[in-house]
Amino acid sequence: MPVCQHLPFSINNTKQKLHNSCRSLLYLFFRTLEGTSLTNSCSISERTMASHIVGYPRMGPKRELKFALESFWDKKSSAEDLEKVAADLRTSIWKQMAGAGIKYIPSNTFSYYDQVLDTTAMLGAVPPRYGWNGGEIGFDIYFSMARGNASVPAMEMTKWFDTNYHFIVPELGPDVHFSYASHKAVTEYKEAKALGVDTVPVLVGPVSYLLLSKPAKGVEKTFSLLSLLGKILPVYKEVISELKAAGASWIQFDEPTLVMDLDSHKLQAFTDAYSELESTLSGLNVLIETYFADIPAEAFKTLASLKGVTAYGFDLVRGTKTLDLIKSEFPKGKYLFAGVVDGRNIWANDLAASLSTLHELEGIVGKDKLVVSTSCSLLHTAVDLINETKLDEEIKSWLAFAAQKIVEVNALAKALAGEKDEAFFSANAAAQASRKSSPRVTNEAVQKAAAALRGSDHRRATNVSARLDAQQKKLNLPILPTTTIGSFPQTIELRRVRREYKAKKISEDDYIKAIKEEINKVVKLQEELDIDVLVHGEPERNDMVEYFGEQLSGFAFTVNGWVQSYGSRCVKPPIIYGDVSRPNPMTVFWSSTAQSMTARPMKGMLTGPVTNLNWSFVRNDQPRFETCYQIALAIKDEVEDLEKAGINVIQIDEAALREGLPLRKSEQAFYLDWAVHSFRITNCGVQDTTQIHTHMCYSNFNDIIHSIIDMDADVITIENSRSDEKLLSVFREGVKYGAGIGPGVYDIHSPRIPSTEEIADRINKMLAVLEKNILWVNPDCGLKTRKYSEVKPALNNMVAAAKLLRTQLASAK
Repeated sequence: MPVCQHLPFSINNTKQKLHNSCRSLLYLFFRTLEGTSLTNSCSISERTMASHIVGYPRMGPKRELKFALESFWDKKSSAEDLEKVAADLRTSIWKQMAGAGIKYIPSNTFSYYDQVLDTTAMLGAVPPRYGWNGGEIGFDIYFSMARGNASVPAMEMTKWFDTNYHFIVPELGPDVHFSYASHKAVTEYKEAKALGVDTVPVLVGPVSYLLLSKPAKGVEKTFSLLSLLGKILPVYKEVISELKAAGASWIQFDEPTLVMDLDSHKLQAFTDAYSELESTLSGLNVLIETYFADIPAEAFKTLASLKGVTAYGFDLVRGTKTLDLIKSEFPKGKYLFAGVVDGRNIWANDLAASLSTLHELEGIVGKDKLVVSTSCSLLHTAVDLINETKLDEEIKSWLAFAAQKIVEVNALAKALAGEKDEAFFSANAAAQASRKSSPRVTNEAVQKAAAALRGSDHRRATNVSARLDAQQKKLNLPILPTTTIGSFPQTIELRRVRREYKAKKISEDDYIKAIKEEINKVVKLQEELDIDVLVHGEPERNDMVEYFGEQLSGFAFTVNGWVQSYGSRCVKPPIIYGDVSRPNPMTVFWSSTAQSMTARPMKGMLTGPVTNLNWSFVRNDQPRFETCYQIALAIKDEVEDLEKAGINVIQIDEAALREGLPLRKSEQAFYLDWAVHSFRITNCGVQDTTQIHTHMCYSNFNDIIHSIIDMDADVITIENSRSDEKLLSVFREGVKYGAGIGPGVYDIHSPRIPSTEEIADRINKMLAVLEKNILWVNPDCGLKTRKYSEVKPALNNMVAAAKLLRTQLASAK
């Protein structure tokens, strides 16, 4: 088979040009341009309907903020340069929404890093290690909390509910002194007002802020975070008072924790908080926004009884059961912000179905109290479909990015007001029909194969203890074996090579030569560092999900469909539009090439089915588990081909398994069952001597540890260092884990280089709760985003720490 069949950019993508869908797309395209123009003949006030956007992407349509941040961090530009880029982006976003006719436009949803970190700054809740001495918090302290610095580590980062967005976890203890230390919310409201745009300032609600925090070190088991409610509310009062003085008429509190399973004590905190704020909020319209799931009945009752609250926002895409509560219990005289346009996926809204839902709600809450909204912030979707010049035209007609969703929201609001754009609705209906009938969506052979999986649990025939013995005989690894998670730094030169190959500016031969040279450099570096199990560094990969999606059928790709993951880090999720299969091997050529360069074990590197699913924009016309089983079968074929090619260690990353866990406990068992089953499908057919690794990162794993064990991997590497080694508490509490495990020994998302002593101390903490013969030594995550000047000394110290502990263990015998 020619090498090009192993390369993602050589795979043909045959376009089907269906005239009806193209005509629909053209109409929707020009309608979007019309909707976002500020030069329409009628004024903004004349076109403003009851429409609302929960929040909007911050990075910019071409990732302008990302590049400005990284330039500032690298000291290539000034703070003023960064602030100018940020101000221009905010101006563009506000004018775009105003031009589209949105009535309730959010402000303070922009962030230089994370909205929860912004709230920490607003409250002056800076951990003592950052040396803040009061006053307005500037970039130095702000980015030190987010990224760490040369002397102190960053704050913990974890997933925002069940999304791929990460937030910076506040660290709060009984001694924290809160003070109004960032005036960002008020400043940005005034900034918009000066542009002629009256906005709804958005704050992370006080109760959700505390519930999303963690107790500071030393008080983890004894401290109640909600005991701080009375201490943070005075700061909220100051912010609210300033917003009122600046002319705000509405304020939005995001309280997404209301969709969680909360006990009566936590629900009471909402009542207490908004009772305390009631007098300060007097004169303002107050919106409490929830999202990501159904709101439980008790939480709904609590929400409906809150004093001083004018309006409630609900996710009616992922929270369809909330409709029943609205029908039976919605409080009279209140506004309903109905989140019918999906903020977390890129499929065009079914306008007819949404309008039907809205008419039903209108009969319940009243015509003048219903506001059309997004289901959550549009932060979680791509920015603008207009920038996608290479996307297949038929598929493009099925999509709506953030800019298009604004137009959808306003079109629905206008229809409710009796100004339905019949042509726009007809074009939307044609696109919906095209998607349902398109032959490219369905592959009967794939569906049959996936359906047949349900008759088995797909476990390997031998238990993990026996497999580890067989693998050790073959691999002959030392105690505390060292490895890395997969990727190595992606240099500017490396990105240039991939970009030029994709643009056909260099030949396939030149591309292969360049990638081989990069792999050889990474292999030699690891050998020099004396790492035990090597990786090839993934120089051929743009992204751990996109790379595989480009080689699987049923996936489509964008050019500028970027979504913020954390800080300046953006991902470009593939679009799963149809049934998934693997036409050709995807990684065998590169893994075999890398293995030929060394006598040490070389890991084959794959992204698992659940992570491919959770980090993509997934089709919404069949259950997610069916799509996941299809991906599992494709990865299974790749695993078995790697084994045949002589790769004895294969890592199947499931970084996003925890991320997909439903927010409600009643739904979690079903998800974990099919997610874990999908992983086992991928490797159930390999020999005992083939070692299967998996990797997970940046989540709270303690509550799913038994499902992790049930995955039956031979070795799991897992984030540990940035979360203050919370993972180890599971093992301290008596959970027995017999497979290999590598809790991360240093945080790769910070430029800080840990010392040998610091890493050795972490390993010793692990040895206190884990057997030495199952413990691996590795970083928290892949090294793609770091520089070699950071990676080399950090890995050198990691290996030195492992060797130091080996010597100590040997002398203790």
